Amino acid sequence: MKLRLLIPFFALAVAAAVFVTMKTTPSVSAKDALQCQPGEKSACGLPSNVVIDMSRTAVQRTDAEWRKALTPMQFRVARQQGTEPPFQNEFWNSHADGVFFSVCSETPLFDSRDKFDSGTGWPSFTKPIEQAFVGETVDTSYGMRRVEVHSNVDGAHLGHVFPDGPAPTGLRYCINSASLRFMPRVEYEAWVAKNQGGK
Repeated sequence: MKLRLLIPFFALAVAAAVFVTMKTTPSVSAKDALQCQPGEKSACGLPSNVVIDMSRTAVQRTDAEWRKALTPMQFRVARQQGTEPPFQNEFWNSHADGVFFSVCSETPLFDSRDKFDSGTGWPSFTKPIEQAFVGETVDTSYGMRRVEVHSNVDGAHLGHVFPDGPAPTGLRYCINSASLRFMPRVEYEAWVAKNQGGK
């Protein structure tokens, strides 16, 4: 009987201890680039540390072959999950009409019509052209929980996706320019016509 009376008091004491611990323990959260002070890293600006299953990708090359095919920055970002600097990359402020392909294969990933100015210094999109082409992996490096995105066709690291984008998706695909290759709309339409149905 006395034990039954002590249980609510014990539960209350545990809840109070948890509350005090939560208030005194600094929480690490992924900051948006717009919330960061100069020199501070944002969630977009940190490299990834996830394992992408390369055995499932259609495009297979050795590191030596990738190094020959890509620039040093493209290799570091796309193959080693690095991150390029914000506002100092090829497509962050691009307004050209066309399609962004993976730098590692002939895979169309993002349409410029889905690109928006996120103010972060990296190209940002509301959605991929085809969801099946873009894989997602939970990234818990740096004490943060982020969702890393990569090309399912060639395994190239692209960036991260965040749930703070505009309508209609509410998503922001924060993508490294070094992982992308741009094709103007007219060339893309000719590429589609040539590759449709194996023609």
